[in-house]
Amino acid sequence: MTETTPSTSTAPIHRASVREWASLGVLTLAVVLLAIDGTVLALAVPSLTADLDPTATQVLWIGDVYSFALAGLLVTMGNVADRIGRKRLLLIGAVAFGLASAAAAFAQTPELLIAARALLGIAGATLMPSTLSLVRTIFRDARQRTTAIAVWSAGATGGAAAGPLVGGALLEHFWWGSVFLINIPVIVVIVIAGAILLPESRGGSRTPIDLLSAVLSVLAIVPLVYAVKHVAGHGFDWTVPLTALLGIGAGWWFVRRQKRLTTPLIDLQLFRIPAFSGAVVANSLSVFALSGLLFFFSQYLQLVRGFTPLLAGAAELPATLASIAVIAIIGLLSRRVGPGRSIGLGLAVAAVGMAGLAFAEGLPTYWGIAIALAVVGLGVGVSMTLATDAVVAAAPRERAGAASAISETGYELGVALGIAVLGSLQTAFYRSNLDVTSGAVSGGVGDRIRESLASASQVLQDGDPILEHARHAFTGGMQLASICAAVALAVAAAVALRVIPNRQDGPHEH
Repeated sequence: MTETTPSTSTAPIHRASVREWASLGVLTLAVVLLAIDGTVLALAVPSLTADLDPTATQVLWIGDVYSFALAGLLVTMGNVADRIGRKRLLLIGAVAFGLASAAAAFAQTPELLIAARALLGIAGATLMPSTLSLVRTIFRDARQRTTAIAVWSAGATGGAAAGPLVGGALLEHFWWGSVFLINIPVIVVIVIAGAILLPESRGGSRTPIDLLSAVLSVLAIVPLVYAVKHVAGHGFDWTVPLTALLGIGAGWWFVRRQKRLTTPLIDLQLFRIPAFSGAVVANSLSVFALSGLLFFFSQYLQLVRGFTPLLAGAAELPATLASIAVIAIIGLLSRRVGPGRSIGLGLAVAAVGMAGLAFAEGLPTYWGIAIALAVVGLGVGVSMTLATDAVVAAAPRERAGAASAISETGYELGVALGIAVLGSLQTAFYRSNLDVTSGAVSGGVGDRIRESLASASQVLQDGDPILEHARHAFTGGMQLASICAAVALAVAAAVALRVIPNRQDGPHEH
C-alpha cells in the first residue's frame, strides 16, 4: 500500500482526528522519557561518584551502556514490532522499562548500575522504533506528518536537553537514584493511555526473524564502540584490534546475509534512496556532536562553574526551548527552502553554535553560553525533524518499523559514540593539560586528580591551587571537545547539502 502525496494526488487525504493527535502525546511522552534517561545521569555523576566511587571508565560505561544496548537491539526490535504489532511491543517494553528503572535506582555498586542501565537500554529498544512507526501509520497526510514528527523530534531533542534539568531538580532534594524512580509514574501513564488511544499496526510479513542476523547486528556495533572507547581512554593494546576486527567482521557478515535473505532485518535497498541514506548519516553525526558534549557539559557547569545541580539543569534550558520552537517554523521552512537545504542549514547553524560554545566556556559570564546553546538547539531541532521525516517518508509503510529502527539505530549509535569518543577525547585532553608534580601531592591523591575532575573534587578543597589548575585543564578539554563536535556538525551539513534532495520523495515500494 502506498501513501498519497497531497500536492499531486486527487485521492482523499486522511486527516488526523483529535484522538489521533492525542495518541501523538503518548508517543512523544515515551520518546521524551527515553531521551531524558539518556542524559539525566550527567548531573548525577558527582553525587554518584561520591556514593559508589566508580572509576572514570565505569562512569563512561554507566553513561553510554544504555545507548549501546539500544543501538544494538533497535534493528531487531523494529522487525519484531512489524510482526507482533507496534502497540503491543511498545506496551510490553514500557512495563519492562519501569522494572529496570527500579533496579537502577537501588543499585549498590557501579557494576550493578551498569547492568541495570543495560537492561534499561534493552527495554528502551522495544519503545523507540514503535513510536516512530506508529507516527507514520497514524498521520497519512504529508504536512500533518511533518508537524507530528516535529513534535516527536522536539520530544527527543528537548528531552535530551531537559534531562539535566529534571536531574537537577531531583538531586536538589533526593539521592541520585531518584533520577530513575521518576520514570515509573511516567511509565504508568504511557501504559494506560497507550492501551486506550494507540491503534495497533503491523507489517505484512509473518516470516520468523533471522536470529543469526539479530546476533550479528549486536556484534557489529558493541565491539567497535568498545575499541574506540578503549584506545581513547586507555591507549592502544591487543584488545583494540581484536574487538575492532570482531565488529568489522560481524558487520560484513551481517550485510552479506541481508542480501541473501527473503525478509532481511535491514532492507539494504532503502539506502539507495538519497533522502533516506543522507538523512540517516546526517542525523547520526548531529546527535554524535550534541550528546557527546551534553554528557560532560553538565559536569563542567557544576564542577568548574560551581552551579548547583538544579541551576546547572536550568542553564541548559536554552537548547531545550530552541528545539521546541522549531515546531512553529518547520513546515514553512521545508516548503520554502526544501528538505535537503533546510537540513544542511540547520546543521551549519548548529556547528556555528557549537564553535561559539567553545569560545563561551572560557568567558567569566554565563550569557555567551546561553546564546550558543540556543543556536545549537535551534539548528539540531531543524535538522533532526526534517531528517527523520525524510527517513519516514522514503520507506514503504509495511516496513515502517524496520525503517524507523534504522533511523533510531543511527540516532542511538550517535549518542553512544558521542559519549564514548568525545567523552574519551575530553578525558584525554584533561589529563594532557594537567601538570600535577609528584612533590605537590601524594601518589594516591595524584591518581585521583588524573582520574577525573569529579574525583579531584572529592579529594581537594575549594581554593586549592591544584583544584583550580584541574578546573582549567577540564575547561580546556571541554573547549577542544566542542571544536571537534563543531567539525562533526559541519561535515554532517556538507553531507546533507550534497545528498538529500530538495523535494520530499514519497514512499518507495520494493
